[in-house]
Amino acid sequence: MTLIHFKIYRHSSELPSDWDGLVRHDVFLQSNYLKALEVASPNNISWFYLGVFNDKHLVGVAIIQRIELYLEDIFRNYKDSCFRQKFKHFVSKFLKGNMLVVGNLMHTGQHGIYLDTNRLPQKDFLETIYKALDQLKDVIKKEHNKRIRIMMLKDYFKDDTIHLEKDFFHNLKLHKISVQPNMIMDVHHHWVDFEAYLLDLNKKYRQRYKVARKKAGNIVKKEMTLEDVQKHATQLYHLYKNVSDNAKINTFILPKGHFCALKQHLEDNFKVFGYYLDDVLIGFYTLILNDGVLETYFLGYDEAHQYPNQMYLNMLYDMVDFAIKNKFTSIVYARTAMEIKSSIGAKPQKMYVYLKHTNLLMNIALKRIFKLMNPVQQWEERHPFGY
Repeated sequence: MTLIHFKIYRHSSELPSDWDGLVRHDVFLQSNYLKALEVASPNNISWFYLGVFNDKHLVGVAIIQRIELYLEDIFRNYKDSCFRQKFKHFVSKFLKGNMLVVGNLMHTGQHGIYLDTNRLPQKDFLETIYKALDQLKDVIKKEHNKRIRIMMLKDYFKDDTIHLEKDFFHNLKLHKISVQPNMIMDVHHHWVDFEAYLLDLNKKYRQRYKVARKKAGNIVKKEMTLEDVQKHATQLYHLYKNVSDNAKINTFILPKGHFCALKQHLEDNFKVFGYYLDDVLIGFYTLILNDGVLETYFLGYDEAHQYPNQMYLNMLYDMVDFAIKNKFTSIVYARTAMEIKSSIGAKPQKMYVYLKHTNLLMNIALKRIFKLMNPVQQWEERHPFGY
């Protein structure tokens, strides 16, 4: 008789020796990434690591985040009207408080669970995760006197096998909710260099590229070393905040040392590219190299240079260039600014989360409230290629 059991770890240093071997395909589940976030995580996020065992064998893992949501963390666009502010206060009553997320709220995509399905059925794995969530709810109540209000499992593509477990989600009253799509670009085999990519663009978008490069003017781009990142930590944070504070909804704020920590622990798997004008850092973007997939991460820029120099669009082109040169199979551009990302070749991939409020009545209303918080964005998908 096999014995399925689990263990919750609070620090990456406690993880079993075979953890990284099981999740070698995903840097976001590996101990080096988790280590970096332990020292440079947003103040309102705590991390737990779940190991699921079949007898003595580690067969599945899950990343669980405790999120402390408050109004100033959720909404940080300070230019809203009085009506919008009142609406936000109303909505925040449903969402503020403590939340458990199976997954990583700091990055788009399914980077929260992994299971060796040859050793354990998916249904048993999900049931074990839910038992762990129940245990964590009790622990957090006992240690912090805080009640978990919301539980979420995020982000799953349309074809993820997790959607086959309908009975599991129905019995536990977890809502399946469609969220903004993940913008992903396939890097075609015949793009042997960036010029090959440009040749595939139709005339309109090739001209757009030329205009963007011309508007970049005298801006110089260079990869930043760990020493560069440490030296410019304050400016990097300032540029990141310029972009972050303009988002309609945000559930966290990165700490100032975040990029330094990732560069230190991920080394060559974390890239920071700075944009300089007259030796002054006016923008940057970051990338995480995840096996054959290039994951775009946080970026920032000086608003004074964004429009006249088309900084954001130039960054998107530079990411394509990097992916082609380094032979990545795809680029994950995440779920913001979907129209401009489609203009360089990214395609929307539908994603879902599973969500539950621990209060029965609020859980009934939660699906509708979440849709108000996460409205469908009206945007026009662009088709830049000639085929």
